Amino acid sequence: MNRTAFASALLLVTAGLAVPPAAAAAAPAAPPDSSFQKVTLNDFPGEPMSLAVLPDLRVLHTSRTGEVRIHDPRTGLNTLAADIPVYEHDEEGLQGVAIDPNFAQNKWVYLYYSPPLDTPVDDPATPGVNEGDAPETGTEADWQRFKGALRLSRFKLDGMKLNLASEQQIIDVATDRGICCHVGGQIDFDSKGNLYLSTGDDTNPFASDGYIPIDERADRNPAYDAQRSSANTNDLRGKLLRIKPKAGGGYTVPAGNLFKPGTAKTRPEIYAMGLRNAFRFAVDRRTDNVYLADYSPDASNPNPERGPAGHGRWMLIDKPANYGWPYCVTPTIAYRDYDFATGQSGKKFNCARPVNDSPHNTGKRQLPPVEQPQVWYPSAASGEFPQLGTGGIGPMGGPAYDYDGTSTSRTRWPAYYDGVPLFYEWTRDYIKEFRLDSDGDVADIRPVVPSLVVDNPMDMEFGPDGALYVLEYGDGYFAENPDAQLSRIDFVRGNRTPIPKISGTPTVGQAPLTVAFSSAGTTDPDGDRLSYAWDFNADGSVDSTAPNATWTFAENGSYTPTLKVTDRTGRSASATLPLVVGPTAPVVEFVAPVAGQPFQFGQTVAYEVKVTDDLPVDCSRVKVTYVLGHDEHGHPLSTSTGCSGTIPTFIDGGHSGADNLTAVFVAEYTDAPTEPGVPPQSASATVVLDPTPVAGLAG
Repeated sequence: MNRTAFASALLLVTAGLAVPPAAAAAAPAAPPDSSFQKVTLNDFPGEPMSLAVLPDLRVLHTSRTGEVRIHDPRTGLNTLAADIPVYEHDEEGLQGVAIDPNFAQNKWVYLYYSPPLDTPVDDPATPGVNEGDAPETGTEADWQRFKGALRLSRFKLDGMKLNLASEQQIIDVATDRGICCHVGGQIDFDSKGNLYLSTGDDTNPFASDGYIPIDERADRNPAYDAQRSSANTNDLRGKLLRIKPKAGGGYTVPAGNLFKPGTAKTRPEIYAMGLRNAFRFAVDRRTDNVYLADYSPDASNPNPERGPAGHGRWMLIDKPANYGWPYCVTPTIAYRDYDFATGQSGKKFNCARPVNDSPHNTGKRQLPPVEQPQVWYPSAASGEFPQLGTGGIGPMGGPAYDYDGTSTSRTRWPAYYDGVPLFYEWTRDYIKEFRLDSDGDVADIRPVVPSLVVDNPMDMEFGPDGALYVLEYGDGYFAENPDAQLSRIDFVRGNRTPIPKISGTPTVGQAPLTVAFSSAGTTDPDGDRLSYAWDFNADGSVDSTAPNATWTFAENGSYTPTLKVTDRTGRSASATLPLVVGPTAPVVEFVAPVAGQPFQFGQTVAYEVKVTDDLPVDCSRVKVTYVLGHDEHGHPLSTSTGCSGTIPTFIDGGHSGADNLTAVFVAEYTDAPTEPGVPPQSASATVVLDPTPVAGLAG
């Protein structure tokens, strides 16, 4: 949008008048919700992060703890394709996944992950000290011990397995470990084969009253200053990178990025900067436009001494640009400078000529002007974009649908959505369509299949079949939540897909274990007669075609008995019942803390975890994570090891700018392997503490 058009639109909005949605008026009505069906592909996706649909409609999806799973629609099986060792402190771990544009020929799969390196971790022998937490104050020597990296690499997919020995490293993004937050991690390609990677600002926001983290004090951990990353032209964090992978690994830089190669104090890989946590984006390969969403800071209300309330943003990026974080939300919405040493506010930042004068800045002092996002919205009702509703702020940039009129797919979405970018909200549990005008501005916002539940949608992508594949995180914190899943949303032509259900008795015991499996509850929306295919040992062959069947597992091990049901038109769906034959799963309980106990942020909380197992309990295998819960999401701030210990719930006392904060404690235990082929069993427990206005509890 040019400045004149933007000013005119702003005047209309200010005057309380609606901007005429010329492009939207010509759009036909959306298909009814009844024309769509959601089909579950995997009910056990781990802690889901990202997905990629292969040309043959298999679906790769990642878990933050390092697992890469693959769903095969031919067999209905969900297979572990790889388990990559990763560093997991805070939000780090395995993030994005994408396939090469020439995947059909070269089989390359790209992953963005945190290699373990030699970063300090907690020692369970010292329950009163957490060596894995980077200190909040100290010296440069203290920070250096926690220098790490997130790594973009590619691996060959051999059948149903990812060949980890085939790794080719593409690019490392330096990070400050041992302290929260924001890693980004989406990967996509444009029509020219350029690779785009989003990176977070790698900055702790929890000592900034919900406003901008720009703490420049010399003894303060630099991770509290986003000027060293997002606003630094010589740093890869808080950016959208654009590179071209080379044969054999590494990359070149295509022409047309924000800074020409060789420009002093810049990184030529940067395409867009000034981003906080651009967690999800998608490239429209017909135009090479990038549809990107950027996460918001936490302040629920504006503060004249600090700046505006937090805003989520959505951008159509068709040229290199600076989007302003941590100085500006838009060219006309600026934060105020703030001295964390004195507690005094300074002038508003100049969005037309932003200056980075932080002592942590290694790049240019004078930055490019701040670019206007197409959408910006707070937690309260938005005057400009009321269709986005209210609540938490978790914006996700989704794909634009590329309708293929020659496709014979029975699940492909209709032409109504052709070229329309989708927007999804992690905290508000919805998908919207953004109708753009000829200038690329959002002329109208419409709900997409609102009757279908999407529970904390984490990633989505249109497959070659024209159906929308969705990965859902579910409700919970840093675990495989009960409602997490991989699913596919089909446009229905004719019959609908059957809905399988699976159960088994018993599901615990030593080999030989005979289990009676049932398909009770399986239904077909059209009332069709169904055929059944059981695969009990995941070898791809059918073991039984009866509605109910019995199978004996002769050896201890991990199994994924799968039921595939098919209707008369060939439509099919599968359900899996994960089963470990051998040792029983442990039971994890919190002795302390307990829900409802008096609590204030800043208090050091003592924890005690009880583990019941059929094997000797090893307390060094107990991991307790402190998560700052905020609305529907959370940030892991510290992880301790051992059955007992203490965790400081560090957060600034002035974080009142953010509402609905809780302290979440997650205890996890994984028992020791007992025999080859039998994976260790895991369990977890969670306690949520709500702050209470009780004095004298700080520890």
